Amino acid sequence: MKTEIHPEYAPVVFRDAGAGATFITRSTVKSDKKIEIDGETYPVIDVELSSASHPFYTGKQKIVDTAGRVERFKRRAAKREASEAKATPES
Repeated sequence: MKTEIHPEYAPVVFRDAGAGATFITRSTVKSDKKIEIDGETYPVIDVELSSASHPFYTGKQKIVDTAGRVERFKRRAAKREASEAKATPES
């Protein structure tokens, strides 16, 4: 492995602005902001979404039927079934 070409891989805190949760992990991301957790000082990166606030992970996800997609699918399926029934005459 070549020396002096890889970024520094160090502990970093990701802070979720919406949920107020913090996650300590390792990353190559740099930040000027600092935070102290358990007596250690870490660089902090503020994020808008994380697993603590994302609707998919919190169970608050909603399925939205935009512009009647289900109804359009049902109409197309019905047309397809009707055309297939005409194409294959019953014996």
